Amino acid sequence: MKTPVLLLLAFAFSFPLIARSHAQTTAQLPHKRLKIGLALSGGGARGVAHVGVLKWCEEHRIPVDYIAGTSMGGLIGGLYSIGVSPEELRSLLININWSEALSSGPSFSQLSFRRKEDRRDFQSDVELGLRGGVSLPAGLSSAHFIGLLIDRLTLPYSQIEDFDQLPIPFRCLATDFLNAQPLLLSNGSLATALRATMAIPGVFPPVEREGLVLVDGGLLNNIPTQALRGLGPDVLIAVDVGARLGDLQSIASFSGILQQSITVMTIDNERRSLRLADIVIAPELGEMNTLDFSQIERAADIGYEAAEAKSAILSRFSLDEDSWNRYLDERRARTRLTIPVPEAVRIEGVDARAQQSIRRELEGYAGQPLDAIRLEADLSKVLGEGRYASLDYRFAPNSSPGAANTLLIHARAKTHAPPTVNFKVEIDGSDVNDINFTLGARATYFDLGGYGAEWRNDLTIGFRTQMFTEYFRPLSRTSAGGLFVAPRAYYIRDRQNLYVPGGGRAAEYQGNRVGAGVDFGYLTRRSELRAGYEIGHQDTRVRIGLPILPTVDGTVSEARVRWTFDAQDSATIPTRGLRLRSEVRYYFDAPGAARGFAQAETGLSYFHPASSRGSAFFAGSAGTSFDRDSAPFQQFRLGGPFRLGAYNRDEFRGNHYALASAGYLHRISQLPPLLGGSVNAVGWIDAGDAFTLRAAADLRLAASLGFVLDTRLGPLSFIGSYGEGGRGKLYFSFGRFF
Repeated sequence: MKTPVLLLLAFAFSFPLIARSHAQTTAQLPHKRLKIGLALSGGGARGVAHVGVLKWCEEHRIPVDYIAGTSMGGLIGGLYSIGVSPEELRSLLININWSEALSSGPSFSQLSFRRKEDRRDFQSDVELGLRGGVSLPAGLSSAHFIGLLIDRLTLPYSQIEDFDQLPIPFRCLATDFLNAQPLLLSNGSLATALRATMAIPGVFPPVEREGLVLVDGGLLNNIPTQALRGLGPDVLIAVDVGARLGDLQSIASFSGILQQSITVMTIDNERRSLRLADIVIAPELGEMNTLDFSQIERAADIGYEAAEAKSAILSRFSLDEDSWNRYLDERRARTRLTIPVPEAVRIEGVDARAQQSIRRELEGYAGQPLDAIRLEADLSKVLGEGRYASLDYRFAPNSSPGAANTLLIHARAKTHAPPTVNFKVEIDGSDVNDINFTLGARATYFDLGGYGAEWRNDLTIGFRTQMFTEYFRPLSRTSAGGLFVAPRAYYIRDRQNLYVPGGGRAAEYQGNRVGAGVDFGYLTRRSELRAGYEIGHQDTRVRIGLPILPTVDGTVSEARVRWTFDAQDSATIPTRGLRLRSEVRYYFDAPGAARGFAQAETGLSYFHPASSRGSAFFAGSAGTSFDRDSAPFQQFRLGGPFRLGAYNRDEFRGNHYALASAGYLHRISQLPPLLGGSVNAVGWIDAGDAFTLRAAADLRLAASLGFVLDTRLGPLSFIGSYGEGGRGKLYFSFGRFF
């Protein structure tokens, strides 16, 4: 018993000395700060609130040591992880052209000339495909432009394959679409990972990565708390911007029921994910739509306010000034700002012929500093040829053999085309008693008989029925275009009205024309010159009313030269640029003409921005048969929507005509990006006439005012026009504006 007692007494007397020594040692050890992880949920446009949370954290010196995101949270988290500040993120999101980013393809000005013709003639921007049957694109948006933005921002990190090597270790979630499994992305191409995590099915096309087909991670895991736990943070903060369950009133509409259904399907998974978080920030975004990017600043401010509401808890993790600066220095040490000089350019995803064609557009990129903006413009021009869904670029990873500073260009083929199908719906509502409908489609087959060849086939039914086929074959090839030959054949059936003075309709004629011809020409990206000859047969006879003009039936043969220049920014409602079309024809034969005659016609439209929301415009056209009488059904016609709109369609006719229009177009609102573009107020004045004898020419005036909406199916106009003598019309038009 003596030994244990002695030991106990010795420990009791020595304990104060041991405790004091331990306290001194502990005081000398540096304080180990807690590692913080941030999980950012998906939510589309609602996800912009994450930017406000990040801004609040930086202002209050709260470090983010690990970050994970899903969908929009993945995009914002990924960009923040490579050093893009909250202020830069906010500015970036505000300045993105969301209509372009969510568009189905390149802008009109980036299209090749033949694709511009497709959009001019068939103004719906929804393209169908005939690959394996009639099908739609994989998404309403091609994701080309948002992809190029991601490529540019992540380019300095494109040779990094491990996301732990980023300034802030990063994870994002995607969904394995074929196996219905969530997939954690922690390595590989950062740009590809960001595309995959936000590939909303039906909006953006799926992303292929290592044999997997990936879509938006929010389908199975919208709040990546479990993925973040794998990085080992001491404190896990989740930011939840997902939609909330609605009340009885909110589900009274179809869209409300759809939104509620999606929320019900995902909410249980989100609740489980939130239980893994130590702190939850839930910005009160109300009924903000996931695709409404018009409220970016408001969403960011709401995120900031939500973080401020949690300040009592979050402030516990605030660093002192010295510790914060050390944290920033560690992040900066891992930040990459330098873009390598490409030593070589490699094109992937297409066959050898397509690689050669793309390489012509990308000459001169190897061996000099990379101009990313110029490269993106050139890639968009390639996209404008209509062959690919999207193109992207990055440097080959360092681990690739023989790939030192090799710039990779990856072209993604369309899953639904070619062949492509464009379509149109045109409605002329200028006469409520005779509304005219026209439906049309154009099918284009690529590379038949040689690379670059196109077989174009049009079918239009309704007020104007037309069947048209043309085989376009390049004879030489440059990056801008080249020589070509284009044989064609056609059938046209249309109607022409004849009016008595004062606007009363006296007769309606129906004409049929069938023929064939061939053109030779030269094509550039913005213009086309073609000359050719055609021969056919025409018969035209009265359908309703008095036979004022004679019935004609006979051969039509003509030679023509036509030049078209198109530098406007839209096929539907331009805001800038010039379009000019001039043509000279000589008719060797035409039913009803006593002898051959020549005609010349020219037309232009020019739009010039007058403010950030408005454009002044001028349009003019004129035609003449010189000193000869033209055949009765080759006369020029004037009148109707956008051509002296206060008068009847084709009310005036003659061997000559002239028309000038001047007006102003002002954007007053914007349609949701997936429905279309601008909503505009428009007003203009027309002056012109069609006549046979110059002495009988009478200057006719009309003033028009109304609204025009740029929908994805074509422009929709509501116009009121007033002319001389009290003549006037209220009309609507779909599928055509100037």
